[in-house]
Amino acid sequence: MNKRSILLGTVAAASLFAIGAGDAGAGALNDHTEHWKELWGHVLLDIGGIGVVFGLVASYFLVSYRRTRDDEVGKGPKFSFAQSMAWALIPAFVFMADDFYLAASGWKLWNDQRIVPEGAMEVKLTGRMWSWDFDYGNGKVTTNEEGLIVPQGKPVVMRMKSEDAVHSFFIPEYRIKEDLMPGRVTYLWFLPKDTGEYVFTCTEFCGTNHSNMWGKVKVIPAAEFDAWLNPPAPEVAAAPAEGEAMAEGAAPAAEAAAPAGH
Repeated sequence: MNKRSILLGTVAAASLFAIGAGDAGAGALNDHTEHWKELWGHVLLDIGGIGVVFGLVASYFLVSYRRTRDDEVGKGPKFSFAQSMAWALIPAFVFMADDFYLAASGWKLWNDQRIVPEGAMEVKLTGRMWSWDFDYGNGKVTTNEEGLIVPQGKPVVMRMKSEDAVHSFFIPEYRIKEDLMPGRVTYLWFLPKDTGEYVFTCTEFCGTNHSNMWGKVKVIPAAEFDAWLNPPAPEVAAAPAEGEAMAEGAAPAAEAAAPAGH
């Protein structure tokens, strides 16, 4: 087996491995957060595979075609036009096939992420220099200092607007980010599966205190959230009925009217 065959075989095998790795485990996932994490893992594996292939090829060239004498002058093989095009285009298409697959997967996932599920809880988010306001629609409003409080296991959609500059709301844990712009309402949604606290922040520079525009998403059990969102009204002592009030007032009056000494 000559060197050219070994090199071509190495490139082909590594390329097929990269394509297979990109496809492994791919499939429809109900949780978009997990799917984004999986897709990013495939991207890293794809980039790493390509890097390994080119590193091996470069190392092979360095060892096999190194100069052994000071006066040695190398010369490359003469390729026909068809051979030159094949060596240039086939590896490019093989590697790009996986890149196109990952790009298409990312585009489809992004489109799926834009579809808000039915029954999602809506929170109105207002961004301004340099704070966030979260309005739950029943008079309950929190700021970034208090955090965004959401129930576990229920999808949450954020309807967002800015009062001044362009801001960008980003929750790294859920792999979601969307800009807020004056005069326009944008949105994003996420599914808080596990209880805990997760950081959110503004990722669009918006002035000197931009770094203060952060807080935490606080995911709590659904029952605890319902109690927080709609606390029970304080109990008020019931007013006595009219007949009871008259009876209570009549007894002292009768005692006052009785003659002394009886």
